[in-house]
Amino acid sequence: MSLASRRRSWMDAFFHSQGEGTSPRPDQGARANMILLDEELHAHWRLGRDVILVWTPRGAGLDILVVPHYRLADFAIRSGEDRDPQARLIDAVVAGPKQVSPERLADVARVLDVTPQHVDLPFTVGEGLNLETITALVRRYSISHVQDRAVALFDAVGFSLLSPLEQVTQLNSLAYSVNSAHSKLMDKNIQINFGRTTTGDGFYIWNRATSIQANVDLYHFMHLVLADNAIARRKAKGNTAPLLRASFHVGGHYEFYQSEGLSPTTFSYIVGDVTIELARILDHALPGQVLVGDFRVPMPDRRTGRSERVDTLDFIHRTQGTLSSLEGLVLAGDGIDAIKCYLTGPRRDDGLFGVRRYSIGDKHGLSRDVYNAKINIYRKDAEPIFLGIQEAEMSAFRAEAFEDVAIESA
Repeated sequence: MSLASRRRSWMDAFFHSQGEGTSPRPDQGARANMILLDEELHAHWRLGRDVILVWTPRGAGLDILVVPHYRLADFAIRSGEDRDPQARLIDAVVAGPKQVSPERLADVARVLDVTPQHVDLPFTVGEGLNLETITALVRRYSISHVQDRAVALFDAVGFSLLSPLEQVTQLNSLAYSVNSAHSKLMDKNIQINFGRTTTGDGFYIWNRATSIQANVDLYHFMHLVLADNAIARRKAKGNTAPLLRASFHVGGHYEFYQSEGLSPTTFSYIVGDVTIELARILDHALPGQVLVGDFRVPMPDRRTGRSERVDTLDFIHRTQGTLSSLEGLVLAGDGIDAIKCYLTGPRRDDGLFGVRRYSIGDKHGLSRDVYNAKINIYRKDAEPIFLGIQEAEMSAFRAEAFEDVAIESA
């Protein structure tokens, strides 16, 4: 059996994935060209030994820059104030676009002391295969860094105490809630191209799109996952549906595709600052609680094309302003009348509620700030669904300190 035959299922999955989003699905001619290019990239990838950093069109084909994984690790350990030009360059290249100019590729090759590799192709780059599809193929043999992306983490409480069969059942239940939430958003024409990585007793979920609206959509996505899970728990007998706790944060991470057999997987994995922060935040979460990290990061605006800094309080305000788009969704046969999402805090003297920011520590002696989040979903002919815990229940929350945020900034 040829290598192409053994890897056909991977190419089939990649081909169909190109029909997602706004780009049209490639025709059969483009499919044949994809297979040809993938065979070349796969050979340079060497079953996962090397990484294809960037590419650029040249002549009858393209140039690629191939670097062994261990070279990237060497650069990564050069941290601190003495971080050298090579390490800084790697940071910029990994975080930048995969398609670069010929001059940029030559500069990177010179600094890294590697020779660009040429890939001959029997078609014209940009015509026989569009640039976006080529970049999508290269990305699966590469590593990327996203500086500021929203990620949600779901965790099944008491998972390790369950029998193996109960664990499988709970993970399947959570996976169904994720798929159900995705389907409901699509019904409202909210396109979320989500990625998912398992943690063993839960999932990291992120939106592959990067913008303010994409991050807001992910927060709504988290609401619907938790709501579907809450309904499943009401109907469940035994330990078939998990009791969840969740955290939401925005930060940087690396994205890569592990090798599976002879090919990279068609779905990506993420690891980095945001996943570490989410895990440490969730360590403090109570059963049923939803925690949101304290962030202030640049987010691109799809409408203006500009990037602006958004903090946690402003972000939650934006999510409240778009909740009307979810009205009319059906949960367990009942339409949604309204949704309210907010950060909790104590009642003030004037009768309003403020926002409280908590400082939590970890076993490494590091501290981070978080907020307690609540989501209330009101349905037409059914009881409302209350997600998260109330401020009155926060006495059991392990915090080193707290600060009440002025209502004006919230």
